[in-house]
Amino acid sequence: MTARLDPVTLSVLSAALSGIAEEMGAALIRSAYSSNIKERRDCSTALFDARGRMVAQAEHIPVHLGAMPEAVAAVIEQDPHPGDTFILNDPYTGGTHLPDITVVTPCVHDDDIIGYAIARAHHSDVGGMRGGSMPSDSREIFQEGLVLPPIRLVRGGEAVDDVMRLLLANVRTPEIRRGDLRAQIASNELGGRRLADLVERRGLDLIKRAFDEVIAYTERRARSRIGSLPDGSYEGSDVMEGDGTTDEDIPIVARLIIEGDGLTIDFDGTADAVAGNVNCPLSVTRSACYFALRVLLDADVPANAGVLNPVEIVAPEGSLVNASSPSAVVAGNVETSQRIADTVLLALSQAVDLPAQGQGTMNNLVIGGRGWTYYETIGGGQGASSAGDGPSGVHVGMSNTLNTPIEALELEYPLRVERQQLALGSGGTGKHRGGDGIERSVRLLERASVSLLTDRRRHAPKGAHGGEDGTPGENKLNGKPLPSKVDVELSEEDVISIVTPGGGGWGR
Repeated sequence: MTARLDPVTLSVLSAALSGIAEEMGAALIRSAYSSNIKERRDCSTALFDARGRMVAQAEHIPVHLGAMPEAVAAVIEQDPHPGDTFILNDPYTGGTHLPDITVVTPCVHDDDIIGYAIARAHHSDVGGMRGGSMPSDSREIFQEGLVLPPIRLVRGGEAVDDVMRLLLANVRTPEIRRGDLRAQIASNELGGRRLADLVERRGLDLIKRAFDEVIAYTERRARSRIGSLPDGSYEGSDVMEGDGTTDEDIPIVARLIIEGDGLTIDFDGTADAVAGNVNCPLSVTRSACYFALRVLLDADVPANAGVLNPVEIVAPEGSLVNASSPSAVVAGNVETSQRIADTVLLALSQAVDLPAQGQGTMNNLVIGGRGWTYYETIGGGQGASSAGDGPSGVHVGMSNTLNTPIEALELEYPLRVERQQLALGSGGTGKHRGGDGIERSVRLLERASVSLLTDRRRHAPKGAHGGEDGTPGENKLNGKPLPSKVDVELSEEDVISIVTPGGGGWGR
């Protein structure tokens, strides 16, 4: 039996692997064309070993955490070779939703694949029935954009131009898409070089041992945290506010079984898949569950496959949280993932002290005009906790992006931001107040279509330990209310306004 690495060596190599993933992310952000990546940072980067286990992920987007392994597994099935680069976005073959395009590149040492570099980024248009590729009224996956199974974008070091031409012929902003894809490829190539440099300095055997050790270390830390919680069964339930075809509530039920150092999350009782697009592929549900566990762990625990090992997920096939092709899923990734995380955390709060609920939505605003597409997720209030008030105007839960600065937005798009301020008083009262939401109003300077995918417009984020609930959000067009999920055609000078929810308060 091979002896464990000493703590110093393990710490150094764990930091080195995480540093490679972070540097990949920095390279992607700095070289991307679209404001969605270079400003909002709606992207994630990671390193995997040759077996398809995640060994390091940059601290970017939580919803990508549990979904990336399926993308790498799908690529491995295609028999990759040195010099290849694959692209995919199919939610039923390793993706999340179609705008999230994943690029996977083998990392090579002496002509052998020793790992994989992966970059996932949200592209603000991948075709489909509406500009921005996030319609509220899609009824099947094919209406949401171009579906890409794992396919080579680079073969043996040579670009496969036919694939790129096919992809760009199906999007509304081809030059920006080309630039962002090239940035993702370059990010992966940088990760491969950095990993090769590390192997050159420390030796391949040691690096392979480090892969095993950092995963095992994270698993020990995760199991230790689960083991510190009282054994038992805990249940939480919540709802989605319609699916784009109906406003009726759609139930999500999560039962958590803690037994020793293992955790089972059972979604029996959750609604079946629906006609609209709030369905989730299992990869997104898995990400939401791992995020809920991740928030229990200390900040120094590395993000890798070890977080996943103590958790078993039971999700009925064909349900809202384990949909089957060709169910529409574009809102499942951004909205239902938030509600799954809220539901799992609500159940966990019966076993451990957790903050009140945050806004629980990404407030997706998509505007598509002639030759341009704009996409934004808008922050809101975080829930208060026993430690203090919740922060205001931040991204909560499964989103970890920034906002698009007003100067960048107005420079790039025919839009004018007329109001951007905190929705003061929208956080729930209590011993500690919930954070306030944001009020954002955007005036169109030319005709365009608008898609809204939002939630928490009827059901407020819940307070905790006697704290008051936060205030639900609202959507308006020229001052008149809009549904939570809607597509509308706007004229020049129309104003779309979003007020995001406040977080719940904590304590009386």
